[in-house]
Amino acid sequence: MIKEFKEFAFKGNVIDLAVGVIIGAAFGAIISSAVDDVITPLILTPVMEASGVANLEQLAWNGVKYGNFISAIIKFILIAIVLFFLIKGANKLNKKEEAAPAGPSNEEVLLTEIRDILKNK
Repeated sequence: MIKEFKEFAFKGNVIDLAVGVIIGAAFGAIISSAVDDVITPLILTPVMEASGVANLEQLAWNGVKYGNFISAIIKFILIAIVLFFLIKGANKLNKKEEAAPAGPSNEEVLLTEIRDILKNK
């Protein structure tokens, strides 16, 4: 059982997944900070001032706190855009040049010559 667990845990896919989760969590923290500390004060301040609210979480309408929802939407859009460009760039780097079709092998050339000779007889 321990041997099977070692084989599972140390496969490349599991380790790659763990690294992806860790990087994703760090990336999520960066996006959260960007939205909370940069975008919200710059873009949403006029909206918050007009509604008499000090921070985004306090935005509410009839008891529905839509401020957190707006913040989550902005975070999602930013993460989706950045991931799109990262994946697009990674695909460009990993894209292998399409191999030109190989010419006939020596064996095929020889067989073609034999066929042609037999046709001419």
